[in-house]
Amino acid sequence: MVDAAKVLEVQDLQVRLRTAEGSVPLLEPVNFELKKGQVFGLVGESGSGKTVTCNALLQLLDPRRMEVSGSIRLNGRELSSLSGEEMRRIRGKDIGFIVQNPMNAFTPVYTVGSQFIETLRTHTGMSKGQAREQAIAALADMNLPEPAKLMKRYPFQLSGGMLQRVMIAISMCLRPALVIADEPTTALDVVNQLNVLRELDRLRTEYGTSILLISHDLGVISQMADEVAVMQKGCIVEQADVYQLFDEPRHEYTRMLLHARPSMSLGR
Repeated sequence: MVDAAKVLEVQDLQVRLRTAEGSVPLLEPVNFELKKGQVFGLVGESGSGKTVTCNALLQLLDPRRMEVSGSIRLNGRELSSLSGEEMRRIRGKDIGFIVQNPMNAFTPVYTVGSQFIETLRTHTGMSKGQAREQAIAALADMNLPEPAKLMKRYPFQLSGGMLQRVMIAISMCLRPALVIADEPTTALDVVNQLNVLRELDRLRTEYGTSILLISHDLGVISQMADEVAVMQKGCIVEQADVYQLFDEPRHEYTRMLLHARPSMSLGR
């Protein structure tokens, strides 16, 4: 019987890189789950395996170079056996994806509005007019100025913080069960970081969306996450409730990460 509260279940997820000398492990067996409305933080230094995990979940790794095994279930549905076309229908609609550098998520030769409308129409039965109206309303909800005019702009004409909020607006329109946010605040200033975190929290609160928050910023994790997993060299070395992990870290690597942060109160 499927537990309806479990949105994402990851069991024994492994990734190996194929080389001329044989396969090299990039990700050792990884296990975790997200419940509805939960924010699950995945932390670790650069190269620890966070983004590889994210791309494996989305099936974005090159199968000619990468060997992926294990089970990935979204609302009880096994994803690892789906075809590329079936996964394309799931990405965007059932799984939202917010990348570290939002400029890379948009095609530079098309306006923001045309890409927003195309995304909505690809995953819904909306007409072009309906999609345009919903896109403008969603941008207004993000407190973006003059959303109708913004629709006519190209990605390079928007700041990184504005593009991140456009990406979140698209996710909120499609009501995904899960949003994967891969370092969503890294390239932003403090004000835009706060805006993006507030909108992610609104996505979780209003729609019950589960969020996999990937970050090396312990301040962001402490404010947003309910549960945290710490990655080192492709392995989860510690997993705990966010308060327990920050107050009573058990693994030496976790303690090292916490000691490396600036000596100020992070709060929640």
